[in-house]
Amino acid sequence: MSDAPLVGIVMGSESDRPTMQRCCEVLDAYGVVYEVVVRSAHRDPEGCRSWATEAEGRGMKVLIAAAGGAAHLPGVVAAWSVLPVIGVPMSGGALGGLDALLSMAQMPAGIPVATVAIGDAGARNAAHLAMAILALNDPAAREKLVKRREANRSPK
Repeated sequence: MSDAPLVGIVMGSESDRPTMQRCCEVLDAYGVVYEVVVRSAHRDPEGCRSWATEAEGRGMKVLIAAAGGAAHLPGVVAAWSVLPVIGVPMSGGALGGLDALLSMAQMPAGIPVATVAIGDAGARNAAHLAMAILALNDPAAREKLVKRREANRSPK
């Protein structure tokens, strides 16, 4: 694995950090180097654009974007980068996160956002999915992923 961040985690708000900590815990367990930033598609569109467009050049391979409400952040990141983007819908708001889930899952054709479950489970699964993407071209990452999956199997 690399010493430079391979996974970029972007949140629309500092209030998303407790949920996204679950993502960080899984990446830590795999030994994956990542960075975490707060960039709002609405309050900091230029910061969001520059982070997304510079990520690949800085060595990142996968981007994870967490947002609630209208949840434009994952789509905006996907529009600015050709790296795989995984969207994590945050729980809360009037619809309990369903609005965020649908916003991410209903991206127009050509600008995909892989979307996971709402909240903590989604944050964890985003990290597992990022690891599966990294494992496509990294035998050490694949070995870690296989071991984790074997450890999660129910006893026979």
